[in-house]
Amino acid sequence: MAGKYNDLIDLPRPASRHPAMSMADRAAQFGSFAALSGFEQAIEETARRHIQAQDAAGKEPADAEPDLYCDRS
Repeated sequence: MAGKYNDLIDLPRPASRHPAMSMADRAAQFGSFAALSGFEQAIEETARRHIQAQDAAGKEPADAEPDLYCDRS
């Protein structure tokens, strides 16, 4: 297969001029992009309240209808 970049495909990878970054430093660099921090806890809390409401209504989880797409506006 003749392609536009065939002359580059077998070249060795260029060496970096910078020292390798530790995994901890790399993770910290991108930590500020965690826009949904706390989202998992909110889901867990919603699930907990939903299960409590099912228990109070005497419904089994299999009998309960999920209201995941309920419009609350």
